[in-house]
Amino acid sequence: MRHVTGRARRAGAALAAVLTWAGLLAGAAGCTGDHGRAGLDRVLDKPPAAEDVIHVTPRDGARDVRPGTALRVWVPAGRLASVRVVTSQDAQEKEVEGRISADGLSWRPHDTRLALAARYTVDAVAVDGDGRRSARHTTFTTFVPEKRFIGYVSPENRATVGTGMIVSLAFNREIDDRAAVERAVQVTAEPAVEVRPHWFGDARLDFRPQRYWRPGTRVTVALRLRDVEGAPGVYGIQHKTFSFTVGRHQVSLVDAARHTMEVRRDGELLTTVPITAGAPGTTTYNGKMVVTEMLELTRMNGATVGFKKADGKGEYDIPDVPHAMRLTASGTFLHGNYWAPASVFGRTNVSHGCVGLRDIKGGGADTPAGWFFDRSLIGDVIEVVNSNDKQVAYDNGLGGWNMSWREWTAGSALE
Repeated sequence: MRHVTGRARRAGAALAAVLTWAGLLAGAAGCTGDHGRAGLDRVLDKPPAAEDVIHVTPRDGARDVRPGTALRVWVPAGRLASVRVVTSQDAQEKEVEGRISADGLSWRPHDTRLALAARYTVDAVAVDGDGRRSARHTTFTTFVPEKRFIGYVSPENRATVGTGMIVSLAFNREIDDRAAVERAVQVTAEPAVEVRPHWFGDARLDFRPQRYWRPGTRVTVALRLRDVEGAPGVYGIQHKTFSFTVGRHQVSLVDAARHTMEVRRDGELLTTVPITAGAPGTTTYNGKMVVTEMLELTRMNGATVGFKKADGKGEYDIPDVPHAMRLTASGTFLHGNYWAPASVFGRTNVSHGCVGLRDIKGGGADTPAGWFFDRSLIGDVIEVVNSNDKQVAYDNGLGGWNMSWREWTAGSALE
């Protein structure tokens, strides 16, 4: 039997160890891609890279991410311990709400649509089966649109208005996806009452209840138009909430044939005012009209509303019309009149379509026009009857009260 020296035994053991180590390395190298690295990491007891443990979409550093892209954080094994997502938009930071799934493998936001023109930051921590923790930090930015739309809203924030006020949004661009825009606008009332929308064309959206508002109602308008795609490539920019209060109930009835206006508040007759309405060739519209603007003095030029002489100048040009209250977008006003003889009020219709009340130059507080102006609010209703003219168009000013509730609700894009 051959004798083996101690030196040889030691050399053999060292060679066996080298071969075993090489075999392990070869086994790890025999795998490909991430599995190969993971196998080597296991051999070396080295934790895997965070990007191999925690996956985030959109990818880290992505730019111009579209709003429909899914935001997701997930792990193939183990569990997510925490996920915090913050968006920075218009120099304001906001945490994105979301939740980790029951199995701990994924996180998704509650609102799946990404904000536009925003920077997102994702910080996630995961724990594997051996209790090792991994943390990952990623960022991406979203698409910045070139075209935006806004809605010009009336009434104003914190205003006190009459019971006939209609919430009206006039958009600066035509809206193709009216349903999406309508869903992004909410009008609520306290005490609660059903408020419904109606579209007038593609650039105006109005809201009202079935009947006039109850006095004392607080109405809140929430615009969630930011990043809503109203037309291809055109996104909303507004995200705000405002409120207004409904004051007392006042409705005035103008009888063009009798040349009078009955002013009623909360159902009680306050007074009957003599008026002059539109002359035979320039009659006043019939129907319910809402005061949308109140001006102590304003200029009225006939050329701006189609009343022109042969030389192109206006049939009238009065630089200081007192106590003027706009009733229609086309130029119908209820206003003070100091240039007509006092004898016409209550007897003759001489105006170009407006309703005139007796007044003095500069506006008098004690005249019929001054008295009515001081007791009026934007949102009050003026109804004209017995005029030899058609009914005011529904979209000429806030003419929506002339529609039945069925007609009004049929104008929703979501019906």
